[in-house]
This record gives sequence, structure tokens and C-alpha cells, in this order.
Amino acid sequence: MNSIVKPATYISLLCITVIMSSCSPLKNYDPKDRAWALPEINAFEHQNATTDYSEDAILFIGSSSIRLWKTLAEDMAPYPVIQRGYGGAHFRDMVFFTERILSDHSLSMVVCFVANDISGSAKDGSPKDVLNLFKLFVKQVREKHPDIPILQIAVTPTLSRWDYWDEINKVNQLLKSYCKKTADLYFIDTVPTYLDALGQPKPEWFVKDQLHLNAKGYEVWNGLIKSEIGRVKALN
Repeated sequence: MNSIVKPATYISLLCITVIMSSCSPLKNYDPKDRAWALPEINAFEHQNATTDYSEDAILFIGSSSIRLWKTLAEDMAPYPVIQRGYGGAHFRDMVFFTERILSDHSLSMVVCFVANDISGSAKDGSPKDVLNLFKLFVKQVREKHPDIPILQIAVTPTLSRWDYWDEINKVNQLLKSYCKKTADLYFIDTVPTYLDALGQPKPEWFVKDQLHLNAKGYEVWNGLIKSEIGRVKALN
């Protein structure tokens, strides 16, 4: 059988490749819009070079709620953890750093929380955009860890972003649906717990900015997340 590609066929294949590349959602993201995160990503790599981590650690990855979780290691005991949150993270920048954050760690699980892709900014994507970026993130994790559980935490309802809650919660519903139908992917729905009887965010569980959790907020968050980690580990 002749396996030589004819010139016309080669040109057609090249055109298809170029078109697919130009359609990549990542082409819309300017490198300048993620340069601010580089110092923290570099710091993660320094930690990797100077710290010994357990071979069955749980990697916590995401935005400032992960970074500011000062009692994470204590709260998650006896599960060993690697804390890799950076302030202001969006999926639209994190997918460019996933490989560097994962590094060569041997992991038993990944827990992710990213809450900034819809925040009232002119650079916000649509809920579907966020879903597509999440799918890419999952694919990136799977390239290094084909079978470990990935737990995605819902975006928390907050008073500071309540005007955008309808769109934010659409993200939650899309992620929840995708996790439900995808093997080894789990959604931690924290939303009902953080709403009061009137369906409003509970201000007493947040610091003054009404965006980040206070000690009580973390205590509740930890209970929900750790419970789901235990449940998933029992399944695996």
C-alpha cells in the first residue's frame, strides 16, 4: 500500500492544522494577563526543589481561598497535602501553569477551587468558556495522572460578587454536570451551606471584603471538603 502523502493532500492537512490552532480558545488569552502570577509559580518550583512531599499527597490547587487556607495541613490530617493556590487565579491563566504546578509529584488526588473567571471584570468569560477551560485543566492533569480522583469545589456565593451570582452559579451547574458524567471526577457542592434561609450569602462566615472566608468559614469549608475526600477515597 502506498503511504506517500500527495502534495495536495499534505496542503489540505496543513490547512486543517492551522485552522484548528487558530480556533484554540487559548489564543484569546494574552500572556500579559498571566505575567502577574509568575512570581508565585516560581515560588512553587522553589518549594518543590527544597521540600520533600509524601508520595500519596493530595494537591490543593486554585485561587486565593486555597492560598490563604493557613490551617490546611492541620485540617486535612492525616491526609498529606501540597498547597498550591495563588491569589487571583482564573482557569484562563491557570491552564498555562498546570504542568509546572503538578511538577513531578506523586499524588493520590487533586482538589481544585478557582473562583475568579466571572467577577464583573471586562475580561470575564461566559460560563461555557469556563467549562471548556476546566475540561482542558482536567485533560492536563490526566496526562500525568490518568486515574486519580479530581475533586472540584463549587464557587462559593459571596456578597461581594452577588450581582454576578446567576452567571457564577451557571458555572457551578455546568461543572457539576460534567463531573457527574465523567469518571474519577467529583463536584463538591458547598453552595447550599453558604446560603441563609433567604437564599443570601452568610456574611458572618467571611472577612471584611465579603469575598474571602474567615476562620468559621474555613471550618465549615473544611468539614464539607474533608468529608467528600474521605468518601471518594473509600470508593477508590
